[in-house]
Amino acid sequence: MNRYQLFRQLRHNNSISYRRSPAFEQSVIAKVMMFIGAGVMAVYFIFISIALAVLANEESEPAVMLLVLPVFLLFDFFVRFVVQQTPVMLVKPYLLLPVPRNAVIESFLVSSLSSGYNWLWMFLFVPYAYITFSGEATLLEALAVLTSGMLLVMCNSQWYLLVRTLVARSILWWVLPAVVYLILALPLFLDDTALFDSFSDFLLALCSTWWFTLLCLALLLVFFFINRATQFRFVYEEISRAEKKPAAIHHVSRLTFLERFGQTGEYLKLEIKSIMRNKAIRSRVVMSLALIVVLSALIAYTDIYDSPMMLNFWCYYCFAIYGMTALIKIMGPEGNYIDLLMVHRENILALLKAKYIFHVGILVLPFLIMLPAVFEGKFSLLMMLAFMFMSSGPLYFTLFQLAVYNKQTLPLEQKITGKGNVENGLQLIIELVAMFVPLVLVAMLILFFEEETAYAVLALFGLIMTLLSPYWLKNIYQRMMKRKYDNIEGFHASR
Repeated sequence: MNRYQLFRQLRHNNSISYRRSPAFEQSVIAKVMMFIGAGVMAVYFIFISIALAVLANEESEPAVMLLVLPVFLLFDFFVRFVVQQTPVMLVKPYLLLPVPRNAVIESFLVSSLSSGYNWLWMFLFVPYAYITFSGEATLLEALAVLTSGMLLVMCNSQWYLLVRTLVARSILWWVLPAVVYLILALPLFLDDTALFDSFSDFLLALCSTWWFTLLCLALLLVFFFINRATQFRFVYEEISRAEKKPAAIHHVSRLTFLERFGQTGEYLKLEIKSIMRNKAIRSRVVMSLALIVVLSALIAYTDIYDSPMMLNFWCYYCFAIYGMTALIKIMGPEGNYIDLLMVHRENILALLKAKYIFHVGILVLPFLIMLPAVFEGKFSLLMMLAFMFMSSGPLYFTLFQLAVYNKQTLPLEQKITGKGNVENGLQLIIELVAMFVPLVLVAMLILFFEEETAYAVLALFGLIMTLLSPYWLKNIYQRMMKRKYDNIEGFHASR
C-alpha cells in the first residue's frame, strides 16, 4: 500500500467512524448544526470580503486583505478548538498495524489541511480577489492575495495543531500563542502615525508580491514537519509510558470535614480528589480560572470591553465558563466506573447533589476574581449577583439535563489521544442556549425597566431556580434511571 492508498483508506475509516460511535444519532445532529453554522459563516465572509475589496479599490492597495488577516486568523485559531481534532487523537488505533507510523501522521496532517473548514475560507478570499481584479489590481496581484491568504489559513491550521498538542502536555504552553499574538498586535500600539503608515506601506508592498506567497508556502512546510515530529513523539510517549510508582506518601488529605454530610459528602470528596489527581479534569479547572483572571484584568484595567453589551456578556461568561466546560460532559468521567455507582439505590441522586453543590461553591472563585472590576466601576455588585445566580440556577438546570443523555466515557488521564470535541448534538444545542438566552433576557428586561431593576429580576429568578434544585435534580435522576441500561451500554462501548 503506497502513501496515496493509505491516505484514502484512513480518510474512509475516519468518515465511517461516526457510524460506529455509540452516540451516532447525536453526532448527526451535531453535523447538521455544523453545516448550518458553516452557511452563516460563509454569508458573513462574503459581506466582509466585499467591504474590504471596496476599501482596497478606493485605496488602490490590493493587499489590504492580508494586512487585516491576523485578526481573522486569531478568530480562526479559537474556532478550531470546536471544529478540528488533532491527528494524535485519531492515530492511536493504527500504531500497532504494519504501516509506517510517520505515514499515518502525515496522512492525518494532510487530511486536516484539506478539510472542508479550511476551504470555507474561500468565501472570504475569492470574492475579494474577483472584485479587486475588476478594479485596479492585476491578475497576478489578485491571485497572489488569494493564494497567500489560503496558505496562511492552512498555516494557522498547523499552528493550531501544534499549540493544542503542546497545551495538552502542559498548561504553561499557553504562553507561546500569547507571546506570538502579542507580537502581531504590537504595530497597533505605535503612537507615531508616520511610522505606522510606513510600516503598513511596507507590508502592503510585500504582500502584493509572489515572494510573499513563496514565504507562506515555506512557513506551511515548516509547520507541517514540526507537527509530524512533535505529534508522533507525544502520542507514542503517552500510549507506551510505564506506570510511575509514587514516592513515599507523606500526607493524604482525607477531607474528613465532609463526612458529616453522609453519602453526599463522600461524593463531594470524589469531585475534589478527581480534580487533584486526574490531569484531564484538572486542566479544565486551571484553564477556566486562568481565562477568568485574564478577562477580569482586561475588563478592569483597559477600555476594550466598555460597552454595556460586552460588559454583560463577559460578566456572565466568567461565571459560566467553568460550568460549561465541565458539565457539558457531565457523567463522562463517571463512565469509567458507572457499574459501581449503580450498585445501591439513589447513589446517582447523591452524586448529582454533590456535583451541584460543588459547582455552586466554585462560583465564589470568579466572584472574588472579578472584584477588581467592581472597584474600577465596570461591574456592580447587583450585576455580579444576578449573573452568579443565573449560573447556579437556569444555567446549571440546563446543563444538568445532559446527565440523562450523555453516555460516552471520558478518560481521566489521557489528554492527547482522548477525544475532546463535542460528541453529542444535544451538548452543542444546550451549550448555545445556556450561553445566549440569559443575555437575551437581560437585553429585553433593560428595554422595559431600569438596569438595576433588570438585574434584581434576574437575581431573584436565578435564586428561585437555585432553591428549587432538589426537585429538578430528583426529576433528572428519575429520567436517568429510565435510560440506565442504554447509557451503561454506551459507557461500556466508549471505554
